[in-house]
Amino acid sequence: MSNKTKIFIDGSEGTTGLRIYERFEGREDIELMPISSELRKDIKERKRLINESDITFLCLPDAAAIESVSLVENENVKIIDTSTAHRTEEGWAYGFPELSDAHRKAIAAGKRIAVPGCYATGFVSLVYPMVTEGILPADYPVCSFGISGYSGGGKKMIAAYEAPEKPAQLNSPREYALSQSHKHLKEMKKIPGLLREPLFSPIVSGYYSGMVVSVPIYTEFLQKAKAVEEVHQVLEEFYKNEKFIQVMPLGAEEESSNMLAGNACSGWDGLRIFVTGNKDRILLSSQFDNLGKGASGAAVQCLNIALGCEEDKGLCL
Repeated sequence: MSNKTKIFIDGSEGTTGLRIYERFEGREDIELMPISSELRKDIKERKRLINESDITFLCLPDAAAIESVSLVENENVKIIDTSTAHRTEEGWAYGFPELSDAHRKAIAAGKRIAVPGCYATGFVSLVYPMVTEGILPADYPVCSFGISGYSGGGKKMIAAYEAPEKPAQLNSPREYALSQSHKHLKEMKKIPGLLREPLFSPIVSGYYSGMVVSVPIYTEFLQKAKAVEEVHQVLEEFYKNEKFIQVMPLGAEEESSNMLAGNACSGWDGLRIFVTGNKDRILLSSQFDNLGKGASGAAVQCLNIALGCEEDKGLCL
């Protein structure tokens, strides 16, 4: 009898699903349950595989992810959902274990795990500790901006950017979500405990993967730790001993000419935090791969926690 964990990836042909599949190469503790291409949208076949699995990954649009959850009849099946659908829902563990012992334990014990959004990962990594440690008031009018590679837009956007002939505007970074209704805003508000959704301006650029998310803050409105050095120390202490999150030394940005490149962490499953600025204004920035800690890497990290093995097993750190 096999001791391998049976894994089904519902949506295995999408960008996130493919990256999860790649991270299982060479793992002897996992048995992947394939679905043929012609049946990948067949509800009966998906239902069978979901209920015969130990753990099912959902790499689907929100409506399809909700449908897949409704197909679960086997109470022992764990669901790890990479969509937006369940990230703020009751009964779902938020898949960001570095935030607290409670988050890590909820992932380890939970049957329903929601993987954070890519932009939300960068934002929450910065704002959650600031609010939790009493530095940033919950009613602070937070704003944020971020830049990402085009792989975050899914298959259609990837095809558009990689087409032999493409519109001239695709050669330039493009700001979007102009109506302030980005799908990650709900978790960006709830998870750190903010009283209002942040002002958020995302930008997509013409490189494949990687992102930087930044949060500028006026020091006069901070409740304590008002200096760059003090804020850096708080974040360094908050994430100490975490494999996946590196709070970079003060001045580390000088090694890259005082610039943070969006693609610097492409192919890596960790996240770097930079604290820069001056006595009046501090800039918090997170640099990571939208397909790594921002999606597939985080999903596999959650799986590893659920299985009780090393969190970085099969991942690139």
